[in-house]
Amino acid sequence: MDRLLFVAFAAVLVSSPAGAQQDSVARGERDFRVCAACHSLEPDRNMTGPSLANLWGRKAASLPSFDRYSDALKASGIIWDDRSLDAWLTDPARMVPHNEMPFEGIDDSRVRADLLAFLKEATRPGAAPERTAESRMNGGGMMGGMMGGGRAPNLKNLNPAQRVTGMTHCRDTYRVTTADGKTRPFWERNLRLKTDSSEDGPQSGAPAIVSAGMMGDRADVIFAAPNEISKTIEDHC
Repeated sequence: MDRLLFVAFAAVLVSSPAGAQQDSVARGERDFRVCAACHSLEPDRNMTGPSLANLWGRKAASLPSFDRYSDALKASGIIWDDRSLDAWLTDPARMVPHNEMPFEGIDDSRVRADLLAFLKEATRPGAAPERTAESRMNGGGMMGGMMGGGRAPNLKNLNPAQRVTGMTHCRDTYRVTTADGKTRPFWERNLRLKTDSSEDGPQSGAPAIVSAGMMGDRADVIFAAPNEISKTIEDHC
């Protein structure tokens, strides 16, 4: 009899509003993995898009640490809350024409509700980043790296194979020499030159090379600042 009562009580808990809310948050956490390719949940850690930390009640395009808002979003006057975020997730181009977010929207109202349930919990002031879907992606995993989601690797302390000591360019070929004494050739369209001035970026004068393709034929060379690029690359055939 006691066991039957326990089972019945457990069923009530699962079907309770609190249980349904937990299910919604869990589904939203899974859905957010796509968003994590462009948006961080950590305060002021911006990626392609702005950080979503402390999002509720914030005026659109008002995060001081993010410099890439569209003029349309700056002029919108939107305050982010349940209603405005649902409209944004439904069709951002319709809500704010000429905004620059490359996102077509979510037709399914349940998916939007789940995503908002998760975001409301994960972006509240003081939310622990380690509890978020983004952080679980940070543990690595090939898919997370391919999609660009999660935290970029810290480039301050590089192993010799990652630290660039010299680069040459000849016709359509870059040659990149690293601290382990090896030189690798790259077709110029397969080598991307980037900068990272954040706390995770490389030391000044010590650019990093990071693999950017599954076949090993593509890579990113990441500099601490734009003015280091021309200083590092030598025209030499």
